[in-house]
Amino acid sequence: MTETAGHTHDPVRDMATLRAATDSLLTRAGQLDDDAVRAPSALPGWTRGHVLAHLARNADALVNVLTGRPMYPSAEARDADIAAGAPRPLAEQLDDVRATAARLEKTAADIPADGWSARCELRGGVTDVMARIPFRRLVEVELHHVDLDAGYTLDQLPADFVAREIAFLSARFAGNEEVPPLSLSAPGGGTWTTGAAAGAAGAPVRVTGAPYALMGWLAGRTTGTGVRTEDGAALPTLPPL
Repeated sequence: MTETAGHTHDPVRDMATLRAATDSLLTRAGQLDDDAVRAPSALPGWTRGHVLAHLARNADALVNVLTGRPMYPSAEARDADIAAGAPRPLAEQLDDVRATAARLEKTAADIPADGWSARCELRGGVTDVMARIPFRRLVEVELHHVDLDAGYTLDQLPADFVAREIAFLSARFAGNEEVPPLSLSAPGGGTWTTGAAAGAAGAPVRVTGAPYALMGWLAGRTTGTGVRTEDGAALPTLPPL
């Protein structure tokens, strides 16, 4: 296990969780048909085929990351590959997601225990510890499972995943001057702070909601459904991830 910023990452555990999440997504997607794959997803401008093609190409990209290569040749190549893969029939989409997930799992299994503590580079010069790559992939699978708009919803996401993703997104927005100081809380447990530092930027905006609703807002999947400010003011607009 590896610790970063106070969080413990267990890549072996996360790979097992990822395998189950991928199987669940493939099972649900397998209930679609070719027409449904060409229909819009919950992501603006993307069909369900775009979502599935992205998941496959993202798995390949993370294989690159874990083996010390650039994640994508370029942003343009990434987008072109997704667009090219989007119109494919369902069976081809599922085979691609399944095969690329298996390649990623095999690559992860070949990393020695002491190799997970190394740092790696993702898109746009972002770096992270390798031990968090399985969780990053889990985020892709779980959120894009929701994005398929095929019956899997934010409130069905596993509670442990939701809590970890809120912590991850809170860390991502921390210190961002485009985000006002935020104090997030979920009734019954869970508090997080993020955004610009309180003080010069003002007092924290106190935001409450169920954990899955807070996560959906932070992840840009909703505009704040199920989330409210403590004083009833409008929610701040978050920058895109």
